[in-house]
Amino acid sequence: MKKPTLIIGKKQILLAGMTLVLGLAIYINYAYSAVGGKIKATDVVKNQSVNYGQSQLVSKQSDETDYFAKARIDRTASRDEAVQTLKSIIDGGDATDEEKKTVSQKAQTISGLMETESKIENLVKAAGFKDCVVYLDGKSANIVVKTGEKDGLMASEAAKIKDILLSEVSVANENIRIFDVA
Repeated sequence: MKKPTLIIGKKQILLAGMTLVLGLAIYINYAYSAVGGKIKATDVVKNQSVNYGQSQLVSKQSDETDYFAKARIDRTASRDEAVQTLKSIIDGGDATDEEKKTVSQKAQTISGLMETESKIENLVKAAGFKDCVVYLDGKSANIVVKTGEKDGLMASEAAKIKDILLSEVSVANENIRIFDVA
């Protein structure tokens, strides 16, 4: 009687390889999610004792912080939309060279305003204010500042913010508005 020979073909090798890759993917997913998604290949897992009856202080961001984050996101989204519209005008075949030049200058203006807003926000924060959002449109400036004080913004603080603003842009005094959030 002849002994049966084990034949390993391409299909079997491919199936074994795919099974191995699937098993590895499942293991990596399990290891990654077991530690809250913060595992690296070089991490060493350490045992820590946990007292489940003990309470911990959990901080929540205040509504004002959420306001500033949302305001920045909204401002960035609207500017990105404007830039995308300008880009579609430039890329479209209908525009004349004069129109493309005007649109290109407008895109550069928006880019410059975004950079200036960011710079002013950082300078205002460096001056001791907790948070700040700046809106520039070339002719006017609106600044929302988180003071952390219930009394509101003092005149000296408003003057400091105005000096920071005017050191970066030229805006008429009547077109500057400073709002404070306690």
